[in-house]
Amino acid sequence: MTETPAPASEVPSEAAPVALPEPTTARPVPGQLTFQAPRRGKPPRHLADFSPAERKAAVEALGHKGFRAKQLSTHYFERLEDDPEQMTDLPKAVRSELVADLLPTLLTPIVQRVADDGQTMKYAWRLHDGAIVESVLMRYPKRVTICISSQAGCGMNCPFCATGQAGLTRNMSAGEIVEQVVWAARALRRGELAGGGDEDREEPLRVSNVVFMGMGEALANYKASIGAIRRLTDPTPEGLGMSARGITMSTVGLVPGIDKLTAEGIPVTLALSLHAPDDELRNELVPINTRWSVDEALDAAYRYFEATGRRVSIEYALIRDMNDQGWRADLLGEKLNRRGRGWVHVNPIPLNPTPGSKWTASRPGVEQNFVERLRAHGIPTTIRDTRGQDIDGACGQLAASTA
Repeated sequence: MTETPAPASEVPSEAAPVALPEPTTARPVPGQLTFQAPRRGKPPRHLADFSPAERKAAVEALGHKGFRAKQLSTHYFERLEDDPEQMTDLPKAVRSELVADLLPTLLTPIVQRVADDGQTMKYAWRLHDGAIVESVLMRYPKRVTICISSQAGCGMNCPFCATGQAGLTRNMSAGEIVEQVVWAARALRRGELAGGGDEDREEPLRVSNVVFMGMGEALANYKASIGAIRRLTDPTPEGLGMSARGITMSTVGLVPGIDKLTAEGIPVTLALSLHAPDDELRNELVPINTRWSVDEALDAAYRYFEATGRRVSIEYALIRDMNDQGWRADLLGEKLNRRGRGWVHVNPIPLNPTPGSKWTASRPGVEQNFVERLRAHGIPTTIRDTRGQDIDGACGQLAASTA
């Protein structure tokens, strides 16, 4: 594990204002759910907060020609440019003003931590109001994935997750969500992520997959999260031009949010963080289950599959002597098959350690038995590759350590 400060060119100078308030959020009591995010000062408005038509209106409201919006979009989404002096198609007299108004700084890097021989990088960011969020960039053969945050903290209060235990500070804006991906794309162009062969370097490397599995419950910040997905999938230069099939929306099971996502018609992958097939245990592990039960969450996930044709992922953190019994694997397999075949894939995840947690990962033999029993039911099952554990960047660890 290594730790480096963010590049000096991207850290505010000593003369820049740095007196940001530290967020103060009391830890939630066990089982408490927080749906309404605390109200804080709004983030600066950003090009990525707007649809193409809204960008044009915003530019015109500033007294500029409407076509400047497309020029700004080209610089931001297609060229990944962040230096106003390189935006030479904008008049020099208004260049700085336009950039300050519509491409303001949203994320200030605090620290960058590296693991897996340089193929995994965790970024901790300070937002405009002092809130801290994290994202993790990972290099795999033939693809690059970024795990992004949609909220500062989380209100779902899952007891084995460091983010949930920290409580909810606030929702993030669409621009703040998108900026994590754009920042990662710039880092790739600078060659900051190790790995890959010569065949991967024939053209500038781009982020291929985005997973909403960082801090926060994205469906609890629905409008901003969907806005971010549209910016990611809009064709360049209006957006990043990513395939919706490369985007995964993770949820603990907000049934109304799943149904709203189904109605959007955007073929992203839905990932349901289940962690237990029975209500009694899931009420403890995933408190949202006291609102929408296991069967209600699975029904909503199946409706998503029926509407989109996209196979649903079931995320299942294996916790020693808690949810890893063979009978629970059988119960899960039975419940999934009751709704049909071929609609789902299960990803067991060895529990990642967090400070002060009373739980730990399942024993290897127990883990393998769990997998084999699911497969015996005909359920495609793959153990999730754990990346970034030693830098507190794996599933459930974000916000455990930013130092």
